[in-house]
Amino acid sequence: MIRFENDYLEGAHPDILKRLLDTNLEQTAGYGADPYCEHARSLIRGACRRPDADVHFLIGGTQTNAVVISSILRPHQGVICASTGHINVHESGAVEAGGHKVLALPSADGKLTAGDIAACCERHYQDGDREHMVQPAMVYLSQPTENGTLYSAAELSDISAVCRRYGLPLYLDGARLSYGLASPRNDLSLSQIASCCDVFYIGGTKTGALFGEAVVITNPALKRDFRYLIKQHGALLAKGRLLGLQFETLFTGDLYLKIAGDAVRLALDIRRAFAEKGISFYYDSYTNQQFPILRREQLLALSDTYSFSPWCDLGDGRYVVRFCTSWATTAQNAERLCEDIRGRL
Repeated sequence: MIRFENDYLEGAHPDILKRLLDTNLEQTAGYGADPYCEHARSLIRGACRRPDADVHFLIGGTQTNAVVISSILRPHQGVICASTGHINVHESGAVEAGGHKVLALPSADGKLTAGDIAACCERHYQDGDREHMVQPAMVYLSQPTENGTLYSAAELSDISAVCRRYGLPLYLDGARLSYGLASPRNDLSLSQIASCCDVFYIGGTKTGALFGEAVVITNPALKRDFRYLIKQHGALLAKGRLLGLQFETLFTGDLYLKIAGDAVRLALDIRRAFAEKGISFYYDSYTNQQFPILRREQLLALSDTYSFSPWCDLGDGRYVVRFCTSWATTAQNAERLCEDIRGRL
């Protein structure tokens, strides 16, 4: 079985494994107070062009989202996100278990607009009974979205402006940020994201690391006591250097973007193979996630050789599925899939 259901099927990039092995018996301070973490922070600040940013390393995406969001919100406040946002649909209510409501807004493609956010705030503040309701107090985006779609530089700038108008910290989930940055449709840089967002994270788990996400805080008001909150949530890794070493490796040279670019190119090869057969897509994704719409017989024609994710049943005999490439997807496996799409469907 050749697997395309997600982008965290494999272990870690060989350069990371070598780095971990080479430094295995070194003694360093714990909890991220080691030279490897500090160097990784410096590399990330440089890539973001924000020497003033605080950088913290956590283990996984759900943990990161829960810690960041709970660090910002007061007890009566909630976080705005798209209805398909990861914190709303794929985290077992982690944010809400921490006492904060997810204020989900309808979205056809996984993206929010500046107008969506402004309208949500206006509805709340124009309501005479607003003190009986959860107050919208921050905004959650992901880049790419859960559906593989991308925010443009103009869209993110407009959202940032609305957030500042209403006093809402803007948080961007970057679990797959590398694949967004590597997309041919992308016009955003890390420095632009750092300029528009109060806090965001750079995902490692889905881009070559064994585990790990790098939280970048640019808003000074959100920096204070963040390490206390990481610890309180059980997220401060004692062997913190394991995280620092991985991000140091990913951000040395262009490894982070190179391996993501390889994955995106293979995903677009797969996209073209489906398109050549007249198969349409549920979302217009130019990242490592592709969402073809297949008839049942087409789905079955591929499922004996390939694993991929069911996405939704359209109720008319057609199904949306997801094929996902990763930093470790081989050209050989992608080409075999393309050949079978051309030959079997």
